[in-house]
Amino acid sequence: MIGIIDYGAGNLHSVDKAVRKLGFQTKLLTNPEDFTGINKIIFPGVGNAKKTMEIIRASKIDTKIIQSIAAGTPFLGICLGMQLLLEFSEENNADCLSIFEGKVLPFKRDVKVPHMGWNEVQQQINHPIFKGIPDKADFYFVHSFYVNPSNNKDAIGTTDYGQEFCSVIAKDNVVGVQFHPEKSADAGLTLLQNFCGNSF
Repeated sequence: MIGIIDYGAGNLHSVDKAVRKLGFQTKLLTNPEDFTGINKIIFPGVGNAKKTMEIIRASKIDTKIIQSIAAGTPFLGICLGMQLLLEFSEENNADCLSIFEGKVLPFKRDVKVPHMGWNEVQQQINHPIFKGIPDKADFYFVHSFYVNPSNNKDAIGTTDYGQEFCSVIAKDNVVGVQFHPEKSADAGLTLLQNFCGNSF
């Protein structure tokens, strides 16, 4: 069973639809009790970092996320769901989940913000999340902030947008992607299949 975190906003239903299209059962996670019987977790995210952290702290979902990751449950963060895996976001100065060391930073203002549209992801290592996906495949992005992990080894995919930034992060059982796989055609569905299936 694939658990999808529901905090009342974001691209929840498009992610849920994509995962079910691939043949996997899903369950929406709205409170800590919902995490029972979940084999893998997806955190889709669109919105404000500080407000989202306030919502998941109020519902105690933040604690369940941290506990599930510590227990080895495979976890995929998408867009804001990726950014909240770091320690701190400069978007409204939000303290985040601290799964990865590092910060979330705004793009420099000499590029159009938000970064919106298709862009390449350069694979830095051979990771199971990339199985069957060509290097420099295009994915669909919509974001104004990017992750800056303290440990360069955590950045397994990078993208150029006026600067090189980390677009895929991974450590142990956790992966985060800055783009939206559910909106990224075949490459995005392959990535979701890799996470939800036996490859991860």
